[in-house]
Amino acid sequence: MKFLDQAKIFVKSGNGGAGSVSFRREKYVAFGGPNGGDGGKGGDVWVEATRDLNTLIDYRYQQHFKAETGIHGMGRDRTGAAGEDIVLKVPVGTQVIDADTDEILVDLTEEDQRVLLAKGGNGGWGNARFKSSTNQAPRKANPGEEGEERWVWLRLKLLADAGLVGLPNAGKSTFLSTVTAASPKTADYPFTTLHPHLGVVNLGAAERFVLADLPGLIEGASEGAGLGHRFLGHVERCAAVLHLVDASAEEPAENYRIIRNELVEYDGGIENKPEIVVLTKCDSLGEETLSDVKESVEAECGQTPFLISSVANQGLKPVLFAVYEHVQKRRQKEEAKREEKRIAQAIKDGEMEEQKGWSP
Repeated sequence: MKFLDQAKIFVKSGNGGAGSVSFRREKYVAFGGPNGGDGGKGGDVWVEATRDLNTLIDYRYQQHFKAETGIHGMGRDRTGAAGEDIVLKVPVGTQVIDADTDEILVDLTEEDQRVLLAKGGNGGWGNARFKSSTNQAPRKANPGEEGEERWVWLRLKLLADAGLVGLPNAGKSTFLSTVTAASPKTADYPFTTLHPHLGVVNLGAAERFVLADLPGLIEGASEGAGLGHRFLGHVERCAAVLHLVDASAEEPAENYRIIRNELVEYDGGIENKPEIVVLTKCDSLGEETLSDVKESVEAECGQTPFLISSVANQGLKPVLFAVYEHVQKRRQKEEAKREEKRIAQAIKDGEMEEQKGWSP
């Protein structure tokens, strides 16, 4: 299945049905009066998050979504049926952005979260609604209200716990395939990763987290060069950034600086996230050379980098546990926030119950 993380679609809610102009006509019944029914309400357009999807590929081949129009009212005070709603299923982590204003309409971060995108038009009144003491036979009915329409962007930001960043051919895909069951493409040339890959790191029965491998960044990515800048949005939700630097490159410290500058230029808050620096392919260097590389990178990043070799399976566990520490801290904060919401909702529900039971 192809990975698609953004799609532009057109949504339109249904128009309301028109009201009816009708009069009661029965044998032996004089002056039957108006009995035109109201039109039905137009269908709504909803967007709903689900964990059953992990890509927006469904919106690659269909871009227009229109809800049903309400049925017109009929005689004998019959109201038209409401138009059927449309529910757009999207992966958890999808943002809905207005195509004209670039305003974020909704950020779907929880499963089964459901939001109204376009409200259906109300049905028009039939002539029975306009009967009065001074107008016993109105020949007037309202047309149905028009529905709403808009172009929106759907943009998916993966809900990974940690993200891999680095220059092309820094060993990100090899690292992911070694520490998880994922099988991204690996080769001895750059840009083997063309779209993000997810893998689950299993450190124990209750120590698991999701790791995302993003396409390699290059210098100038913040200005549109290369592939990686487009996918940096997937790191915005991560608890930590795992920065991989090829120790066998000519200037590892300079390579670190390049990627770090791109994260800052992206201006999405990624530069403020906890960063774990890792030197990869260390098995290909001698001890003296590796020591020099480590010192130069440490001087550039301000922290002691981890030394690993994904191929030789060396030094991986300390890196993963360091990442998990940040993931655990983020989860504890999120749980605390959810608990605060539950307490606030319980207090609110209790106050409402007290008000219902109160009598003057």
